[in-house]
Amino acid sequence: MRQSKKEILKKHGYFLTGEESGVKLCHWVSEKLISGRSCYKEDFYGIECHRCLQMSPAIDVCNHTCLFCWRYQDYESHEKEIVFDEPEDIVERSIQAQKALVSGFRGDDRCSEKMWKEAREPNQVAISLAGEPALYPDLGELIREYKKRRMTVFLVTNGTRPDVIENLDTLPTQLYVTLAAPNEDIYKRLCVPKVGTTWDDITETLDIFPTLDTRTVIRHTLVKGWNIGWEDEYVDLIRRADPDLVEAKGYVFVGDSRRRMTLENMPSHDTVKAFGRLEAELLGMELLDEKRDSRVVLLGHRTFTLDHA
Repeated sequence: MRQSKKEILKKHGYFLTGEESGVKLCHWVSEKLISGRSCYKEDFYGIECHRCLQMSPAIDVCNHTCLFCWRYQDYESHEKEIVFDEPEDIVERSIQAQKALVSGFRGDDRCSEKMWKEAREPNQVAISLAGEPALYPDLGELIREYKKRRMTVFLVTNGTRPDVIENLDTLPTQLYVTLAAPNEDIYKRLCVPKVGTTWDDITETLDIFPTLDTRTVIRHTLVKGWNIGWEDEYVDLIRRADPDLVEAKGYVFVGDSRRRMTLENMPSHDTVKAFGRLEAELLGMELLDEKRDSRVVLLGHRTFTLDHA
């Protein structure tokens, strides 16, 4: 990664753990430590959000330039030879980075000593911070190294590398595939894939989903005026994937996306919920949970048992 981008990322709060990897403290970590408010992942999936480490092994590598992405994009490394960091180094450095990032909370009277100590010992990792994790060549080994430290692992991928997903030698605790478009036309305009990345890659990943022995989630990022209103087409794709759960979340007008989107592109929670209810009805699922302040709903079958471990 070029030095100028490293400096930009540092200003944005990233703690770089190598040439292409890094950690950034999630907003909800500070919310939990200071006010006790939890994120929707804690409510839906039982993780402890103040102990959640948000990271990426491929910060400067992505094959999408999604209009709704809040990250600082400018993915120059996708166009050149990349020097990736070793999995064990990434894991050790990311845990140390998290400890450093939460260190300042100890002096805040609103943060208990007990919770601060817990935050310094993360037991959950979200491989989702920036870039596309499936472009990291040692993804299975990275997941294995986190699991060796008794951490649960949530992996979020854009689904464009079905070969990587199919051949992971260690699966995450939960695998998300982001399905941000109901068809190829919207996909090309909203996700803006780079040369060599196709809609067929995503549909192939969806077809692989039922073979994976882990908890699977289809994740929608809903953008008003762009990808809401095609529930029938989404449902056809979701049926191919047969996921355990579906998560529909509204786009938020934050970060770098403000250069490409407007406040008008943010759907209300009621819009997200209406989308979720209709999709659930068509899929034979139910709306299992919702988090209004995050504009997100969770769909699934009542008979599905969510293993928080």
